[in-house]
Amino acid sequence: MKLAVIETGGKQYTVTEGETITIEKLDGLNVGDSVDFESVLMIADGDTVTIGEPTLKGKKVIGTLKEEGKGKKIRVSRFRSKSRYHRTYGHRQPFMAVEITKI
Repeated sequence: MKLAVIETGGKQYTVTEGETITIEKLDGLNVGDSVDFESVLMIADGDTVTIGEPTLKGKKVIGTLKEEGKGKKIRVSRFRSKSRYHRTYGHRQPFMAVEITKI
């Protein structure tokens, strides 16, 4: 079983082939497009482990964009005591669901 560690959106993800991951939104992509992750930190194939310094040159992980949307709404409140100031607003973080097709 092949396993890889990739970096995208300032976060690191451990992925395998056929797995679907939820990542930060990437600009300029539509559903069904191919996504290339060129920042590969590690690849493990059985007992063979290859670790980059910091990344592996010439290696990439390929995925397919399956879904694009927004996450659950969170409420954000700001309050300052003794000044009658309070604000409440909501936020929904955009995301993309990517299925890993090739490591």
